[in-house]
Amino acid sequence: MIRIGFGYDVHKLQEKESLIIGGVKIPHTKGTVAHSDGDVLIHAIIDALLGAANLRDIGYHFPDNSNEFKEIDSKILLARTMELLAEKGYIVGNIDSTISMQKPKLKPFIPEMISVLAKTMNTSEENVSVKATTTEKLGFEGREEGVSAHAVVLITKYKIH
Repeated sequence: MIRIGFGYDVHKLQEKESLIIGGVKIPHTKGTVAHSDGDVLIHAIIDALLGAANLRDIGYHFPDNSNEFKEIDSKILLARTMELLAEKGYIVGNIDSTISMQKPKLKPFIPEMISVLAKTMNTSEENVSVKATTTEKLGFEGREEGVSAHAVVLITKYKIH
């Protein structure tokens, strides 16, 4: 059985905050405001994975009002999500994702993001696509007020329960 899922996340950008995207700390004057580490890309991927496996959403499993997840490294949440998928007999087929923000340019960080994501999900880098775009200075991303990410995933059932 093959299933697909879609995920989307957005975080406000603010000075004196850290910017972590795809598990990689990005040097910038602004970072994400969030309960966790604010990794918009990982959060979108988690939602896509959970949706594909019909396991609800990130807020259900990792609520943003729980002290357990305060300032947590999103790679931990992604690893836990992979455990949830494994319990239902799924593995990742592939992931395609896009980060949208005006600045900074993310191109130099994408290979490391792919490596970190693949390692965290215990899959091949060939299965992980990360792209970045600007919004040509339009919208909240273009005004540098926030960052968003979209992800689609394909998962495959490797064992029938």
